Amino acid sequence: MTQKDLLLQLLQRLNEPAARYADLDRYYTGNQPLAFLSPEAKVALGNRFGLMASNIPRLAVTALAERLRIVGFSGDAGLWADWVRCDMDQLSGVAHREALLLGDSFVIVWADRYGRPRATVESAKQVAVLTDPGSRQIVAGIKRWEEKPANVTHAVLYLPDRIVRLRAEQVGTVTATGFNVVEEITNPLGVVPIANLRNTDRILGDRGGSEIDDLKPLVDALNKSLADMMVTSEYVGRPRRWATGIELAEEPVLDENGQPVLDEDGQPVMTEVNPIPEANRMMVSENEQAKFGSLAASDLAGYEASVRVILGQIQAVSTLPSAYLGVMTDQPPSADALRASESSLVARAEARQSTFGRSWEQVARLMIAVRDGRDPNLIDDIRVSWADAATRSVAQEADAVVKMYQAGLLSRDYALGKLGYSDDEIAKIVGSGALAVQGESDAA
Repeated sequence: MTQKDLLLQLLQRLNEPAARYADLDRYYTGNQPLAFLSPEAKVALGNRFGLMASNIPRLAVTALAERLRIVGFSGDAGLWADWVRCDMDQLSGVAHREALLLGDSFVIVWADRYGRPRATVESAKQVAVLTDPGSRQIVAGIKRWEEKPANVTHAVLYLPDRIVRLRAEQVGTVTATGFNVVEEITNPLGVVPIANLRNTDRILGDRGGSEIDDLKPLVDALNKSLADMMVTSEYVGRPRRWATGIELAEEPVLDENGQPVLDEDGQPVMTEVNPIPEANRMMVSENEQAKFGSLAASDLAGYEASVRVILGQIQAVSTLPSAYLGVMTDQPPSADALRASESSLVARAEARQSTFGRSWEQVARLMIAVRDGRDPNLIDDIRVSWADAATRSVAQEADAVVKMYQAGLLSRDYALGKLGYSDDEIAKIVGSGALAVQGESDAA
């Protein structure tokens, strides 16, 4: 396959999911249009409830992503310093959210101007890769971005043996023929320096799935029920008043400029209106036969039941606890009950740790290869460490760690790391001799 054919294939792969990504973005930001509405209802509502949305998709993504926190790597003592220098301790969470929302995210590893490893988190909207069907290893990748003020599109083609910088003198969808080679350098790593975080629990398939794919129809149904409830509360939620025995008033019909509309004879067109303005709190009539009254207000309990049923389905699909969705009971749940309700969410987070862990280990191998000039295929002893996905109190965590440390199951430094202390804080604690004093006190 020529470089031109490879570039065309990568650009097509990059452009294919653009519409799907835009749709997922609308749901994530709560800007999706209302669904399940008849054409007549859409005309009646206009744009008044166009933004009526309960943004559960964002909650589903962030609730899962906040339980995916990398706390270290084993197998290389100096890797964490490079990791922090690249801000990956913070940006790794962005990569998780992108992968959970769009199905894929990427990390590109290369060297900075000082020869140190540099890792950057990339969106699936700008990066695409091709994988070998047999080994499932990345064999080619591309990153494309636009510079609109200059009306220029940039692209970088990543291959195992070389890196090619491309440029097109236009923006928008650019074909392979629109790019010109700007620079070509040798790739000393021997592999494509891109790692793909793919959100999938299946073997087959060349793209990851979004966490909100199953939620979209349920969220549409929830937003429809909420919109119906708001419309009902506006029109029949408060008692409607009625009156008989009162003559209607006449007012001229006005055009869009506020001028009276005239008929064929040049006379203003009149229309009958309610003589009592809607805002009046007192209705007065000179006719002694006039009668006044009000209709019964509409009961909104049916909408509440509908919302609860839909939220139950959302809870089942997303594994979000009821407390996250605002479903409250008369008896507040205890702390143990809340942790038990999060068990399904914790299990899903641990599954995502296993899914993303392999990709982060590939990032670590690439960073070590850049730093030491080694072959990334020969670096096998790197393992990623995750923070506990479960929610536990500080007292519970400390009690468990101390007991394991006293039993000799954990080393001193590892026990401090489990409690959330950084390497610098561990060094200060050990240097201060606090642990030694405590050990002597226990021995006494």
